[in-house]
Amino acid sequence: MPSPAEVGLLVTLFNAGRHAEVDSLSQQLLKQYPAFGFIWKVRGASLQSLGKEEALPAMRMAAELMPQDAEAHFNLANTLKDLGDLAAAESSYRIAVQIKPEYVEALNNLGVVLQRQGRLTDAVSYYQKATQIAPSFAMAHYNLGNALKDMRQNDNAVTSYRRALALEPAYAEALSNMGVALHNLGQLDNAVSSYLNALQINPSDAESHNNLGVALQELGRLDEAEASYRRALTVDPGYADAHSNLGAVLRESGRLDEAIAYCQRALLLNAAHAQAAANLGNALQDIGQPDEALAYFHRSAELQPDDADAHFNLGVALQAIGQFENAVSSYRRALAINPEHIGAQGNLSDTLLHLGQLDHAESGYHRLLSIKSDSAEAYNNLGSALLDLLRIDDAVDSFRQALKIRADYVSAQGNLMFALNYHPDISGEELFAAYRAYDERFGLPLRSTWPAHLNVRDARRRLKVGYVSPDFRMHSCRHFLEPLLAHHDKRAVEVYAYAELAREDQVTSRYKEYADHWVTTRGMSDEALAERIRADGIDILVDLAGHTAQNRLGVFARKPAPVSLSWLGFGYTTGLSAIDYFLSDASCVPQGSEHLFSETPWKLPTPSFAYRPAEGMGEVSPLPAVERGHVTFGTLTRAVRINHRTIRVWSDILKAVPNSRLVIDNRNFKEPAMQDRLAERFAEHGIQRERLEIGYHSPPWDVLRGMDIGLDCFPHNSGTTLFETLYMGVPYVTLADRPSVGRLGSSILEALGHPEWIARDEDEYVATAVALASDISGLSSLRTGLRTKMASSPLMDEPAFARKVEEAYQHMWQDWCQRGD
Repeated sequence: MPSPAEVGLLVTLFNAGRHAEVDSLSQQLLKQYPAFGFIWKVRGASLQSLGKEEALPAMRMAAELMPQDAEAHFNLANTLKDLGDLAAAESSYRIAVQIKPEYVEALNNLGVVLQRQGRLTDAVSYYQKATQIAPSFAMAHYNLGNALKDMRQNDNAVTSYRRALALEPAYAEALSNMGVALHNLGQLDNAVSSYLNALQINPSDAESHNNLGVALQELGRLDEAEASYRRALTVDPGYADAHSNLGAVLRESGRLDEAIAYCQRALLLNAAHAQAAANLGNALQDIGQPDEALAYFHRSAELQPDDADAHFNLGVALQAIGQFENAVSSYRRALAINPEHIGAQGNLSDTLLHLGQLDHAESGYHRLLSIKSDSAEAYNNLGSALLDLLRIDDAVDSFRQALKIRADYVSAQGNLMFALNYHPDISGEELFAAYRAYDERFGLPLRSTWPAHLNVRDARRRLKVGYVSPDFRMHSCRHFLEPLLAHHDKRAVEVYAYAELAREDQVTSRYKEYADHWVTTRGMSDEALAERIRADGIDILVDLAGHTAQNRLGVFARKPAPVSLSWLGFGYTTGLSAIDYFLSDASCVPQGSEHLFSETPWKLPTPSFAYRPAEGMGEVSPLPAVERGHVTFGTLTRAVRINHRTIRVWSDILKAVPNSRLVIDNRNFKEPAMQDRLAERFAEHGIQRERLEIGYHSPPWDVLRGMDIGLDCFPHNSGTTLFETLYMGVPYVTLADRPSVGRLGSSILEALGHPEWIARDEDEYVATAVALASDISGLSSLRTGLRTKMASSPLMDEPAFARKVEEAYQHMWQDWCQRGD
């Protein structure tokens, strides 16, 4: 046994931090006293301070030689913990507290290793024991707060952090982590204060700077958030989280190139940084690179297979590029992880709606409303599903509920008006009342933003004409917009295209050739786009969307050009008193109906459009009735146009024409459930299922070749499909109903020279269809010559149409020049 003087010298050297001398003396003493555990204990602690690997065997020997020395086991456990051997450390800590049950440091550290192993409940119990025994032990309160935060018991975590801070007010780590818990509770202002207090104590804490930035960003204080992220990177230039978050805030600020650079830097620092991959994907989507973005969303989801947000973001990216089935799978994966993920439930329902799975979409929206009963978006989108489910009254109620929740929800107001356009039982006056309400709510309040237009008032000069559309792509509008743009006289007009496009295609390339100036508007606010249009000096601004998706009516409400008009995309008034004209014709807007438009109807010589057929439609076939021995009626209309009036009238026609069939072909009827639903409506009028051919084929040219007579819808007529029907040699019957959505069919037939197919009421509609079906020879003759007649009519005279539109523009412009307003 060493002498007291030898042991005392060893302890004195250790306490003085002279660890090299402790190493030397302990080796000498152990040669004489190899079984004296205390020397091993001091040697192990000293070697640990020197960072030498020999510390662990020394501590093991101390614990073995002094099995009842709690401190020896505690020291061994600390070394094992630091080396990452958590199971062995746990065992040694347990021995220490078994020997000394009130050993608060061992209880605290046992909690630490349990927490690191994910055993949070056990960790909490040991931290609580430590704080009960030693209420002034600040570190135990702090660690308890960390464990409770990890368990999402953020309220209790904040309480523990406050206890630690009451004991040690300058405890920076406690302030920083309390900020995280407050952030988790949604107390963002308090979280910011906590982070700032932590940084006053330790301004070199990169994590606190980063977390402060996150809270500031959520508060919308983007400039301050950016500054915080940059301070984090000044402290730690290799901090991948801060690079990723800085990229996210720069994206939110619209600085996309910088955002991409910082996200890429984050991934260079940490290739497995899932959030950086997601942030980079978002930025790439914003600059119009959806395919490149998709790769990063895939990467993020692979790195976080159990993260609902990662699968949700992947679904959004897949949806954006048209991979709808894969998007559905991603949204369902997100919901399997988090059944109450509002974004995933909403987007899943939207995608199912797009795919025509209407029953599933409706169920999804109801599920979303069970999670968030005040979701205006859910009611709005549910209304769209109900429209296609042939439940127009329920759809109207749903849109109105959305507006009751959010009075400023312009999309819901637009959808409400869209639905009322199709309602079979309201008058034109009732319909227009909804449009006046739209203007009062969303249009008239912006009158104060109307600028004084400084355009040169020269009635003879070349006009700057701006076309605003989300449909400069493969869209049905191309059949009517291309004939105009392709034939514009560039000596008379300078064309600006304001394109609200998420994705371009081959048709977009053609539009770019027609335009003198191409302006991408996606991501621009209404105010910013209006300012751009004013800066471009546009004389005449044309709305091509009305209340359809991705419209920019908020721009038109600010009146950025002296003359504005609406044409083509919607078929009826916008409701905005800020728009001067509605471009149409006397067939669509008959005398006496002008009061149903907020704009002044400008009536071109009929028709107010020219049609360019799609490629690959093929030849006109012989009349099917000759070979089949029965007449086949048909329509390619979408479900929203089919109502109790059309079903009753079409049923009467089928009853009046023995053995006749009715084809209804549209993507809305892709699903068997929808086919059955519609068939049941006809069954109520005594029409057997075998007389109906309900389904979906694309392209529909062979479907049209199988029809003898087309049936237009009312009170809202069909659109492009009426032109396609005639071009394939199929005459159609229409009913002249409400202006102007209920008179498009009339305008086409008058321009073609067949007004006799226009009915004035439902009885005449039935009689006209029956008369056509009764003259098979006449139908055969019509079929062979209808395409030629159409091609030689104003319906397909593209240059002449362009000239009359340009003439209208000149007259509109002259009127403005003369008014002097």
